[in-house]
Amino acid sequence: MSAPLARARQAALSAALLALAACAAPQPKPAALPPAPPPLDATYDWHVLLIAPFGSVLKDVPLTLHEVLLFRDEAHAASAADELECYAVDGARPRFIARPLSEYLLCFKQDRLSRVEATVRLPTDEAAQIFADACGLWLKSGQAAADACAGSDGGIAYIGHLDSEPDGSETQMSVQLDAPERAPDRAPDRQ
Repeated sequence: MSAPLARARQAALSAALLALAACAAPQPKPAALPPAPPPLDATYDWHVLLIAPFGSVLKDVPLTLHEVLLFRDEAHAASAADELECYAVDGARPRFIARPLSEYLLCFKQDRLSRVEATVRLPTDEAAQIFADACGLWLKSGQAAADACAGSDGGIAYIGHLDSEPDGSETQMSVQLDAPERAPDRAPDRQ
């Protein structure tokens, strides 16, 4: 066998061994993914605040209520909220953001449930993250929000926001739910 042919065989054999060794070498492991965040508690969903469907008559609400007088400043004196009669719940209230509600009002317009207002107190150092998580769930986008979150779901308008307490130890997270706008009732045409 000639020397060039022997070198070519040896080179081919070396290449085959290298290819075989590369196949047998362990594949590099991909970097470990961070663990998925735990799923949010069901109380993060604002739907838990609707204890009766919008449009329900006051007497059909399955809770004991007492009327609450709301005072507004002059800037809001002529607002649509002045048409509402609001009631607070006597007894157990729904939990929201896995916490008891500090305020929970059911507001009625012409004796029909039209608005729900709820407030929960959060530790100031956790409030922004809790609010961002809740807003991401509500928007179904998972994106963080600053200090306000608004949208609609099934015609129900919602708006949430954070308000810091003056002493700085707690932050209030408030949510307002408004009933879908209904077409005004019309009297039948008479001829």
